[in-house]
Amino acid sequence: MLEGETLLAKVRIFADRPLDQIARLCGYVGPSGRLLKQQFYCALVLAKGFRMPDQKGEQHKKRGRQADFTTRVHGNGNLLVGQTYTHRAGIEPGQEFFIEIQENTGSIFLLPCNGKDLRV
Repeated sequence: MLEGETLLAKVRIFADRPLDQIARLCGYVGPSGRLLKQQFYCALVLAKGFRMPDQKGEQHKKRGRQADFTTRVHGNGNLLVGQTYTHRAGIEPGQEFFIEIQENTGSIFLLPCNGKDLRV
């Protein structure tokens, strides 16, 4: 991926082409072939001399969706517990649970069918 003056020079050369194509020509393509637009735009901004508010001279690295440990009941009544939470609790795909509800507190417990006690 090009950066700095090298990036700006290449962008100037291909200024008549679509922005997506310029990003590809500058190497902003992920391993799966997906165009890395945000990284390209950030690199352009940095190359022009502007600093991003959350950067300290380093290329911004997206960390993905962060766990905030809140959820909402969907309109169909389902309650989704995402992969971040199941992974953190040590829950494996295919594992089966008994669901126990403590009515006085409204707490929901997942009890593995194999006898191992796991509370979420």
